[in-house]
Amino acid sequence: MMKSAVKRIGVLTSGGDAPGMNAAVRAVYRAAVNFGIDCLGIYRGWNGLINSDVRRLDQNSVSHIINRGGTILYSARSKEFMTEEGQKKAVATCKLFGIEGIVAIGGDGTFRGAMALSKYGIPVIGIPGTIDNDISCTGYTIGFDTAANTAIECIDKLRDTMQSHERCSVVEVMGRNAGYLANYVGIACGATAVLVPEETIDYERDVIEKIRAARLNGFTHYMIVVAEGAASAMEVAEKIKEGTGLDPRVTVLGHIQRGGSPTARDRVTATRMGYYAVKCLAEGKANRVVCVQSGDVIDVDIQEALNMTKTLYPLDAETLHAMTGIDS
Repeated sequence: MMKSAVKRIGVLTSGGDAPGMNAAVRAVYRAAVNFGIDCLGIYRGWNGLINSDVRRLDQNSVSHIINRGGTILYSARSKEFMTEEGQKKAVATCKLFGIEGIVAIGGDGTFRGAMALSKYGIPVIGIPGTIDNDISCTGYTIGFDTAANTAIECIDKLRDTMQSHERCSVVEVMGRNAGYLANYVGIACGATAVLVPEETIDYERDVIEKIRAARLNGFTHYMIVVAEGAASAMEVAEKIKEGTGLDPRVTVLGHIQRGGSPTARDRVTATRMGYYAVKCLAEGKANRVVCVQSGDVIDVDIQEALNMTKTLYPLDAETLHAMTGIDS
């Protein structure tokens, strides 16, 4: 066993929960034990660090959680942590409990919080956990695969009834300002059209004409997938009604996409990332984000990670326009 650069670390989850976060927490604890590091659970994200909501993790704490959705550490927003006063309170908590490094699991907001804390000399390592898959430095984020499969299962069931009644369905999936989930799900479902925030919407070209083309090919049911950041499903339905005379049915999948037992991909990816994060701290690395690139787990500087931008590649706009509509 290598000699670790830190003796005690904390782990927290912040922002929206994602399937696989529990698997990552479990991996952080088990890796810490492997490196001879004491591991504390910080409950309710950065808010918990401010309020000293900290407890020691043990074998019982992390047993049988690899298959559970959500996060046993809970998650909460913290406006106070955005202030200098709040950050100093968090630093004081670290000193009180002897926390020498923190593993923060979440998205961009979580990493910005981690970077703010690092300025006070607390080493931080970020693990990307968000169903949006919108962290630019990594090709994959924990929770995306599970959320995509949940949405696909729901859409497949909707398609059955839409086909039976020869109707048009507009389904809104999550993704905030990122279209990765909608794009992936739409292609997997053979949707008539997919609308994402990265592309300017031309309703006549992107929706109405695709429905007409499908109808001319003999199809009488249509599936439109919309990312919540692109437009509201109700707005899209109204445009379709105006342009075609159809009366679409609207389904907003909402937070159901965040729940459920994580897929094998999310469990394994979370485990690899959790172990790697602790390894970074044990080796004396600080202020890094754990990433998956071309199947390999690596780490990048947290500031660099936040400055990166991400496109829809490999599910780019060209692929999206070419591959949707053919099975509608």
